[in-house]
Amino acid sequence: MEPIQAAEAIDFSVVALFMRASLTVQVVMIVLIVASVWAWAIIIQKFLAFARARREASKFDRSFWSGEPLDDLYDQLGDRPRGASERIFAAGMTEWRRSHRDDGRLIPGGIARIDRAMNVAIHREENRLFRGLSFLATVGSTAPFIGLFGTVWGIKTAFEGIALSQDTSLAVVAPGIAEALLATALGLVAAIPAVVFYNKLSGDAERITGNWEQFSDEFSTLLSRQMDEV
Repeated sequence: MEPIQAAEAIDFSVVALFMRASLTVQVVMIVLIVASVWAWAIIIQKFLAFARARREASKFDRSFWSGEPLDDLYDQLGDRPRGASERIFAAGMTEWRRSHRDDGRLIPGGIARIDRAMNVAIHREENRLFRGLSFLATVGSTAPFIGLFGTVWGIKTAFEGIALSQDTSLAVVAPGIAEALLATALGLVAAIPAVVFYNKLSGDAERITGNWEQFSDEFSTLLSRQMDEV
């Protein structure tokens, strides 16, 4: 059989390449596949979480600026606010009520404590919002190198096979090289979406947290105005 015909007779499907690869290269491929699946799970979960956060913020903004008294709005939320905006508002209102004396006057430094309470709530929500994005960054930066390691190891194994068989025909060289290059391809498949969506989701998260901080400033201004009117 001619060398080219022999090479064409070999199965070059992804599954076949994986099964023929050495144990080290197989471990590399499994790691990359798991990382890619995990990254996509985080991407989908974050898209859903960010869409929910935007809907909750929009709904709360309509309630907040509807003209309804803030105390009534706070009482409606109850002990378990559902959205991030509601929790930030509840943190500020809780400290607002705690900062009043029995005669109704505000304890000195009340506004500063309200700001700190809302900042703590914002940081808590921000940590929840950014959770998982570091994994995308890690996959995006390391997956190509992990795949390259698998490729180098696979080529080393392929050359060892060539040396043992003392045959440099295409039928002998092609399978080993193809198996090695598959590791690099899997590394890129894992890394490219992780980098793209990390940048996208990080920008979305910063815009959402920016809206929370803007609301906190507006709320503090509103409370300061009410305090001055007392």
